[in-house]
Amino acid sequence: MDKKINRIKVMLVDKGKTNRWLAAQLGKDPATVSKWCTNAAQPTLETMMQIAKLLNVEMNDLVRFEALPDIPSPEKDATTTN
Repeated sequence: MDKKINRIKVMLVDKGKTNRWLAAQLGKDPATVSKWCTNAAQPTLETMMQIAKLLNVEMNDLVRFEALPDIPSPEKDATTTN
């Protein structure tokens, strides 16, 4: 996935924290947190909630909604008739 969906690294920098600190707080391997920070992988929703709590930020602060693909509306996809 090429899209930078999360803003974890940005928020860590804003809060003066490191990947290693976050890994220790979550009990995760630092390599896993590094993948999240580079958007090579994404944490689970539960983990994102824990990160938001640890950094004292809102979930919206951790996500780039504009990076998500558009979801087609049901009206455009309705091609079947009953």
